[in-house]
Amino acid sequence: MVIDMKAEDVKNVTVLGAGLMGHGITQSFAQAGYNVVMVDIKDKFVQKGLGDIKWSLGKFLEKGRISQEDHDATLKRISTTTDRDAAVKNADIIVEAIPEILSLKQEVFADIEAKAPKNAILATNTSSLPITDIATATKHPEKVVGMHFFSPVVRMNIVEIIKGEKTSDAAAKVIYALTEKMGKEPVMCNKDVPGFIANGIQMFPLNFVGQLVDSGEFTPEEIDSATTMKLGLPMGTFGLLDFVGIDVVYNVLKFMTTRIPGMKMAKCLEEKMEKGELGAKTGKGFYEHPGNRWQRPTVWSQELADKFDPQMVVVVGINRAAELVADGVASPADIDKTMKLGFNQPVGTLELADSLGIDAVVKKLEFVAKEYNDFYAPHPLLKKMVKEGKLGMKAKEGFFTY
Repeated sequence: MVIDMKAEDVKNVTVLGAGLMGHGITQSFAQAGYNVVMVDIKDKFVQKGLGDIKWSLGKFLEKGRISQEDHDATLKRISTTTDRDAAVKNADIIVEAIPEILSLKQEVFADIEAKAPKNAILATNTSSLPITDIATATKHPEKVVGMHFFSPVVRMNIVEIIKGEKTSDAAAKVIYALTEKMGKEPVMCNKDVPGFIANGIQMFPLNFVGQLVDSGEFTPEEIDSATTMKLGLPMGTFGLLDFVGIDVVYNVLKFMTTRIPGMKMAKCLEEKMEKGELGAKTGKGFYEHPGNRWQRPTVWSQELADKFDPQMVVVVGINRAAELVADGVASPADIDKTMKLGFNQPVGTLELADSLGIDAVVKKLEFVAKEYNDFYAPHPLLKKMVKEGKLGMKAKEGFFTY
């Protein structure tokens, strides 16, 4: 079907799910001036989500980020229900934020498509499941779009807009423009690749360091000492795994390894899952976290940092980013925007590649491939750039021009 809606036509939004992501998405839309219906399967879930919104808005008011008038107006725009049919009846846009179970999402999308207005665009907040697979449950996959928010939604401005194989350009453009109207920063993921942009890049170095520990040559303490003290990553890599939740990363990686030929899960992550040592939330992951609260390990030191070259971690991420550019998944600018806003990086991944020199990146990747895993051999695009003299800042041209 032809999508003839424009972003300025959107008035009513329905959010499916009142949990961590759902209530944040609801609040963000309501603060941007949209009427929002937040729905969940039980009233206690809805009330918990609404309570979280009220608490969040109260904090915004307390800190002077919004006025009392804005606070009250935002709450007036939000309604709640457990009646999904009624919730989607008048929706222009429906954003799904339910558990990451493909069969469940497909069941819900098939149902809401039949109950919602014919022209309503259906968006999913999935962080890893294929938009294409979710859309197969609908009669009109062209109006199904990925709209991946980052947590906490009300503080994170980046939103990935993902096109499934049959998503129409018109539907993606509406969601992109709508994201801008919300005051957030959209990035376009043109192809439904594993992990999209953010996780698609970030999971590679996280899995790689796990494989290095599997080899017995390095310890988490050595790797994290180097990545904190030499790269300036405040949580390191294994520290970040503990903070995010090893199970969260494991589940994304498990999915990615089934879709990316040659990619294998680090055994140390599987072992942590088997032991239930999932990070700060369980009190132990790769480090101890008393009281189930993340704590910076005291064992990190300059002496340990000198035992590991953190540039190996950097170039693995660059290599994946180059692959996304080569495959037309995203532009260099959108990739760097995603990594800076999504992971608080001071410099974008590809800007960093240009800074290091594309020839130096290729050389380091060749070393990594030879010494550790040929899966990380330099992507042909990087080799082509070297051959053409597009070496980055020193040549005035790389992924960007200078």
